[in-house]
Amino acid sequence: MGTAAQEGTASLWRSRGMRALVGVTVLGFASYCLTLASLPVYAVRGGAAESTAGIVTAVFLAVTITVQAAIPALTGRFGDGPVLVAGLLAMGLPAPLYVVDDGIPWLSAIAVVRGAGFAVLTVLGATLAARVAPPERRGESIGIYGLAIAVPNLVAVPAGVALVLDGHVGWVSWLAASPVLGIGLVPALLRSVAPKPSPTGGRPGRAAVEAALLPSVVLFVVTLAGGGLVTFLPIERPDGALATGALLLFGVTGAVSRWRAGLLADRLDSRLLMPASLVLAALGLASCAAGLAAGDPWVLVGAAVFGIGFGAAQNLTLLAAFARAGEGGTTAASAMWNAAFDGGTAAGALLVGVVAAGIGLDLTYVVVAVLLAAAVPLASAASRVAVRS
Repeated sequence: MGTAAQEGTASLWRSRGMRALVGVTVLGFASYCLTLASLPVYAVRGGAAESTAGIVTAVFLAVTITVQAAIPALTGRFGDGPVLVAGLLAMGLPAPLYVVDDGIPWLSAIAVVRGAGFAVLTVLGATLAARVAPPERRGESIGIYGLAIAVPNLVAVPAGVALVLDGHVGWVSWLAASPVLGIGLVPALLRSVAPKPSPTGGRPGRAAVEAALLPSVVLFVVTLAGGGLVTFLPIERPDGALATGALLLFGVTGAVSRWRAGLLADRLDSRLLMPASLVLAALGLASCAAGLAAGDPWVLVGAAVFGIGFGAAQNLTLLAAFARAGEGGTTAASAMWNAAFDGGTAAGALLVGVVAAGIGLDLTYVVVAVLLAAAVPLASAASRVAVRS
C-alpha cells in the first residue's frame, strides 16, 4: 500500500498543471508570509504601540475577505486567467513601497491593494487545486497545494521576522514582489485543469456558501489562534531567537501535516481527523502559554504541536467545504472557506493583542486554547456532514 501511495503522489507531482499550480502558489504565498509577522514588528520599531501592531494585518485581511466574496462573479465574467493575473500583479507590484515609510497609515494603504490581490490568489488557488486532479484524488491534490502554501510559511515567516529585526526591511520589500514572477505559469496551469463544472452540478451561489459554513467556522477558530501566534510571539520575545525558532517549527509541522492530512483523508474516515486536529492545536497553544510563563523550551514544543493541528485542520476543512458544496459550487465554497481563514487570522491579529494588553500574552493563549477545545464538537459535526455528502 505504501508503494502505491508513493507512486500516486509521484504521478501528481509530475503533472504539468500541478507543477504550475505549485509555482504560482509558492510565489504568491511567499510574498504574503514574508510580511505577515514582519510588518507588525516593523511598525512597532517605527514607533507604533504594540497593541495597534496588528492593524496592518487586519486591514490587509479585511480587504481580502471583502474581495473574496466577489471572485465567483469576477471569474464568471472575465474568466479565471485574467482575474488570476490581475491578482498576482496587485500583490507583487506595490510590495517594494514598504521601504518608503514605517507608519501604520502608509503600511495600511499598501495593504489595501495587496489584500485585493491576495483574495484572488486564495480563492482561485483552492478552486484550481480541486480541478487539477481527479475527484477521487482531491485530498492528495489539495494536500500538495497545502504543502505549496506551507513551505513559504515555513521559510518566509521566520525569515521576514529575522530580516526586519536585523534592519533589512528593503530585502523583505523586494522579495515580497515575487507574485509577479508567477504570471508566466498561469497559461500552463489553466491548460491543465478540468473544465469548470456547471453550477447545476452542485449548489450555486448562496447555497454553496451556506453548505461550506460549518467547516469554515471551525477554520475561523483555528486561524484566529494562528494569527495570534505569528503576530504577537515575535513582539513578546523581540530578541529574535525564540520567535524565529518557534515560527520555524510551526511552519515545518504545519507543512508536513497539511500535506499528509490530504493523503489520509482520501483513505480514512475523516470524522476523527478534524476533531483530532483541533485537540492538537489546543494542546500546542496551551504549551506555548506555559512556555511564556515558565520556560522557553515549552514554547518551541507548543509551536510544533500547534503546527500539526493547524496544518491538518486547513486541509480537512477545505475538503469538507467542497464535499458539502458539490462540484459546481467549488468557487463559492472556496470563497467562503478563504474568508473564514483570513477573517480568523485578522481577528487573531487584533483581538489577541487587545486581550493580551489586559491579562498578558500567556493567559491570552490559554483563553484561545480553551476556545479551540470548545470547537471540537463543531468539528465533529462538520466531519459527519461531509461524510454523508
